[in-house]
Amino acid sequence: MKKRCEWCGTDPLYVAYHDHEWGLPVHDDRLLFEFLILEGAQAGLSWLTILKKRENYRKAFHSFDYERIAKYTDKDVTRLLSDSGIVRNRLKLESAIKNARGVVGIQEEYGSLDSYLWRYVEGRPIQNAWKSMEEVPVKTELSAMMSRDLKKRGFNFVGSTICYAFMQAVGMVNDHTVDCFRHKEIKKMRFCNNAIDIDKK
Repeated sequence: MKKRCEWCGTDPLYVAYHDHEWGLPVHDDRLLFEFLILEGAQAGLSWLTILKKRENYRKAFHSFDYERIAKYTDKDVTRLLSDSGIVRNRLKLESAIKNARGVVGIQEEYGSLDSYLWRYVEGRPIQNAWKSMEEVPVKTELSAMMSRDLKKRGFNFVGSTICYAFMQAVGMVNDHTVDCFRHKEIKKMRFCNNAIDIDKK
């Protein structure tokens, strides 16, 4: 039986997320935006709750097309508030629109959300070696820096803790514990022209 990080438990949806997504380096702007919005939506809730609503979010937010979301109006907010398939919190929904507009601004300045975000780790994942979940931090100086800059750009629901959870999810840090089978798999990955290859060395 494969050894996994303790947090994923036994729920099939959670296990699949742990095994195939969490910690895998993401460089697609739309997927990065999706994770950013979902991490913000999680505030005060469990990640499993958000995972169960993920497909509903994709439908409600037009597959996280940030350019389209940036043009949302009050009519769209009303539509979202009536959607029982997502977290109907007005502040969180309005922040998704603000954040979409922020992404458009970042792209104009940096060329891509990917370039903007990954510069915080100099383009390569930070490889940690935690022995237990108790050692894993909930925020770091880097996540605090990211949080401050995003807030200056008008983003909401991007506190330091949310930013670190985001960094973990999109592979900017490898926070699988060393006894987890995914730790070694993620560690072997490297970047090659913005693609991910497996380092055979």
